[in-house]
This record gives sequence, C-alpha cells and structure tokens, in this order.
Amino acid sequence: MSPALLDIHLTDGDADAALRADVRAGLTTIPKQLPPKWFYDARGSELFELITELPEYYPTRTERALLERSADAIAITSGADTIVELGSGSSAKTRLLLDAFGRTGSLRRYVPQDVSEAALRSAMDALSVEYPNLELHGVVGDFTSHLHRLPRGKHRMVAFLGGTIGNLLPAERAEFLERLRAVLQPGEQLLLGTGLVIDEETLVRAYDDSAGVTAEFNRNVLRVLNRELRANFPVEEFTHRALWDAENEWIEMRLVAQSAITVTLAELGLEVHFAAGEEMRTEISAKFTGPGVRAMLEEAGFTITRTWTDPDDRFALTLATAT
Repeated sequence: MSPALLDIHLTDGDADAALRADVRAGLTTIPKQLPPKWFYDARGSELFELITELPEYYPTRTERALLERSADAIAITSGADTIVELGSGSSAKTRLLLDAFGRTGSLRRYVPQDVSEAALRSAMDALSVEYPNLELHGVVGDFTSHLHRLPRGKHRMVAFLGGTIGNLLPAERAEFLERLRAVLQPGEQLLLGTGLVIDEETLVRAYDDSAGVTAEFNRNVLRVLNRELRANFPVEEFTHRALWDAENEWIEMRLVAQSAITVTLAELGLEVHFAAGEEMRTEISAKFTGPGVRAMLEEAGFTITRTWTDPDDRFALTLATAT
C-alpha cells in the first residue's frame, strides 16, 4: 500500500479569522451578503447531501451520470498521471475518474484538496483501502488562496467539479482561473464542471424545493453565525428565496427578514439592523453557455480540448489545456 501524505495549509485559526472577516464585510455592505462556503458545517453538509437526492435538484445526479458515460473518454483524452481535485469532500464522484484513469494505466497519484482536515482524512483512509497502489497526497487548504501549495507533477489534471465555479462572482472566477493557470505547466489540464443555462422554472425549482430542505440549508448559515460568533439571529424570522437573474445568468439564494430585526454579533462587537422585507444574498449559482465557458477559459490562458454534455444539455464537463 502506497503511503498517504497530508499537507496542512489551513488551520482552525485561519478559518475563524476568515469567517470573522467575511461576516463583518458582508453584513456592513449594501445589500448585505454572506459567502456560501459558511453553509457547510456538519449540519449544513448533511442538508446538502439531502438536497442532492431531491427530485427537483438535478445538478448532482446529472453530473454523475455524465461522468459515468464520459470518464473513460476523459481519461484517454487526458492521459494525466496525477489527478488534483479542488474541493474534494468525500471524493465520491472522483472514484469514477480514478477507475477510468486506472484502466488507461497512466494514473499514479491523486491529490484531494479540501478546507476540512477531518473530511480529507476520512476520504483518504477509505481511498487507501480501495486503491492500494495509488499514491495519495492530500492538501488542507482553500482553493481561492492555496493553489500555489498544490504538489507539482509531470502531467496533472485538475478537476473542479460540481459546478462550484458558479458560486464565484465573475471577477472572482477570472482571478481563480488566472491563478490556476499560473501554477500549471503548459500541457497540464483542467476538467471543469459547469451547470448550463436552461429554462427558468426548472432552475428555480432546483434551488427552492417543495420539501423545504434548501430553505433549511439556507437558514443554517445563521445558526453557524449564532454558534461561532455568538450572534442572536432569530433564524425562523428569515425566509428563503431563490430567483433567476437572467442578465447575470445565475440563481441567487437570499434570506428575507420578515420583520424589522436587530442582530448582535458579540464576537465581532457588531450590531446589524434588518428592515422588514430586507433581503441578504447568501449564494449565487451561475449557469453557463458553451461560448461563455470557452471565452472564460481562453481569457485565462486555456484552450478547450473537448467538452461533454448530458442529453438534455443541463451540464457540461470541459477538458481544457494550459497553453
């Protein structure tokens, strides 16, 4: 069995400082907003897993089915000896790629990267049993700031799946892709998963399910702030709203104050006022078109090698090469 390595570039103290900075900035701007990464405490992660199983939420199962059909072609086209995965979590979908690359005989190493050391250790423990001949090199870090800490290799393919790039604002996407290109050698690759623009009704239903699971997931960020920053958000006084912004081609999730509310965040020494009906943005989930993905990648210094889409054109996997 190959030894597993784990590099730690993000500590609990770093995460606490980032939370404080993000919340202070987001709650003192107009309109108010919070970054979606703070959804994912243990309860938030559980709720998101439930969301992926909902009939309305098509992205996860669509991407997985697309990976099942395309993994062998991706492996043959890429030929990489190292797969780096950003935001790897449990590495569940990645096993499809590991198996496919294993069949080509090119794969030597898997580098999962995640902000959660516990999640990464758990995933690597399981993978070391399932893939005893695969070198594992985990990286605890944030993909927005620790790309330069990724281990180098002869021929890496960086997988950024789940449509996660859609959670970044346009300027943030451009900066992320430019930083990623800067750490790749010419010929190394990016496998990018993107949700595609489809009809508004289906999109909104995916983020506002009839069972209210997404609403609970959205409100959970307030429970995170109550616990971590000694805030006193009256969680049930905020309702969930999802809407499609056609101009920006993204879904917005918002929390709406049902009455005038004053919240104290003791750890920040901050008092925040919400007017009745005031909305706070908690997530964007951008959707893309084929030309839009191409332009975004080419501007950052990539060329598209091949794109795979599902039969309903709801999701795309794009293999792009650093030029």
